[in-house]
Amino acid sequence: MELTDSFLDVVPEDVRRCYDWRETRNAAKILDSTNSAEFGEIIEVLRDFHLLIDDITEPGGNKSTIATRLDAAFAELGWREGHYETTIRSCLVIQPYKAAGEKSIRIVETDVPSESYKIDNIKSRVALDVEWHAKDGNLDRDLGAYRTLYDSGIIDGAVIVTRAHDEIRALSIRLGRPDGFKTTTTTSLAKLEPRLTRGAAGGCPVLAIAITDRCLGS
Repeated sequence: MELTDSFLDVVPEDVRRCYDWRETRNAAKILDSTNSAEFGEIIEVLRDFHLLIDDITEPGGNKSTIATRLDAAFAELGWREGHYETTIRSCLVIQPYKAAGEKSIRIVETDVPSESYKIDNIKSRVALDVEWHAKDGNLDRDLGAYRTLYDSGIIDGAVIVTRAHDEIRALSIRLGRPDGFKTTTTTSLAKLEPRLTRGAAGGCPVLAIAITDRCLGS
C-alpha cells in the first residue's frame, strides 16, 4: 500500500516539524474533514506535548510516563478508553416429528461473544493509541482493532502516536543513558511503517505520528 502525505496540507507547520509523520489513505485530511473537532484536539495535544529529560533517562514501567501524560491530556478533552464487542448468535432449528405428536419447531440458540483489544483513546469516530515503548506486537493488535472498527462503520480513521527509534536512541545516549532504547523489538515508527504499507489496517485510514528528539523541552 502506498503512503500518502495529506498531513502536509492540514497539520500546522509548527506541530509538523516536531514529529515524524506517515499515513495511509490520506488519513490526516479525512480526519480533518470528517471529525474536525477531534482532529483539532489531536493537534492541540501534540502542540502542548514536550519530552522531559526524565522521560529519556529514567527507565519506564509497564506504561511509560509519556503514554500516561498523553492519555491524560486526551482524557481531559473527553476521549475515553474503549473496546469493540460482538456477539455471534447461532440458531439450530429443530423440525417437529408429527408421528410423535410434535407440532411446533424448537429453536436452540447459542451466543458466542467476541471482544477485541482495547483502544487507548476513542472519541466520536476517531480511535487513537499511544505506543511509546511497548512490545511491537501491540501494533498488530491496534491495526487489527482499527480494521474491525472501520469495517463495522464505527470509526472514520485512526491515529497511532509512537516514537522515532533512531532519534530517541541517539538522544538517550547524549543524555547519559547509553543502554536506553536499544531494543529494536519495541514499538516505533520503523516497526509501524511496514505494517502500514502491507495493509494491516485494511481499508482504515491510519495516521502515524512519531515523537522525535525535536520534542525535547527547553
